[in-house]
Amino acid sequence: QFQLVESGGGLVQPGGSLRLSCTASGFTLENYAIGWFRQAPGKEREGVSCISRSAGSTKYVDSVKGRFTLSRDNAKNMVYLQMNSLKPEDTAEYYCNANSVLYNYWGQGTQVTVSS
Repeated sequence: QFQLVESGGGLVQPGGSLRLSCTASGFTLENYAIGWFRQAPGKEREGVSCISRSAGSTKYVDSVKGRFTLSRDNAKNMVYLQMNSLKPEDTAEYYCNANSVLYNYWGQGTQVTVSS
């Protein structure tokens, strides 16, 4: 069974930090480009960040540049999204995506709520 599993979400105050993790069961993440997406209530899902298979290329949506850092540890089969200086507008369900030419996997999501 092929699964992506996210973890690390929660409730944090504005200005705080969270680190989201994404791991896979049944397949190896190093063969996939990885993306993080988020969806707030009443809004469309948007891409937040993505990283190439080799981690040689990382991209961010403008709204998180300088605050979020995406990294991967292929040896541990893990991908991390470090989120700093969180804002209320970062509140959303965050999803991990693993994508290759042949396959595309989504996790079940982890909720991030930024509120005082």
